[in-house]
Amino acid sequence: MTISVIIPTLNEAQNIRATLAPLRHPAFGEVLVADGGSLDRTVAEAAPAAKVLTAPTGRARQMNTGAATASGDVLLFLHADTLLPPTAADDIIATLADPRVVGGHFNARITPDHGLLWLVGRMMSWRARLTGIATGDQAIFVRRDVFEQLGGFPDIPLMEDIAFSRRLKQAGRVAALRSCVMTSGRRWERHGPLRTILLMWKLRLLFFLGVSPDRLKRLYVDAR
Repeated sequence: MTISVIIPTLNEAQNIRATLAPLRHPAFGEVLVADGGSLDRTVAEAAPAAKVLTAPTGRARQMNTGAATASGDVLLFLHADTLLPPTAADDIIATLADPRVVGGHFNARITPDHGLLWLVGRMMSWRARLTGIATGDQAIFVRRDVFEQLGGFPDIPLMEDIAFSRRLKQAGRVAALRSCVMTSGRRWERHGPLRTILLMWKLRLLFFLGVSPDRLKRLYVDAR
């Protein structure tokens, strides 16, 4: 079983080398960086360790571009500011040995892992475990044929991870791994943990109530 790692980037020069460093397991058959038009040194920093693709700006479009190029049996979608655990490849392979499992995600911890961010990371993991619906911060993985059957990530500017997770859940069993990814808390630190928590809850609630992702995008502040 081979795993294609797909990383959407946009001005991630400060993070991309650290994200790529752990991806040396033989099962990671290829690492694809789908860049959405970075103006910094993201492409130069990524090029020695990954195949860099040019993609239309937008996380869903970038991940779909990477998936269209990927050749692995499994697609792992990894944010550019998120670090996989050392056991990630082995955990995915062991999980997908069960043919009933169509995909899954990791638990998450947010760095720095203390104070309100300690709570945010654990709440994120608990919510995903209870609902089967994960966010992109949790490194979603999926069998390639299932991803293609589902039509990839919906072409929306926000909540593409939530929308895809909902569809993946309907396709079969979704695994919630105990091992943890470490994702940057820069958004929470820049805008304040409590304010960011409330904003994310508000966005998810409005999304589930049917508000257009285009309208939600106007409320979302990017931390890059």
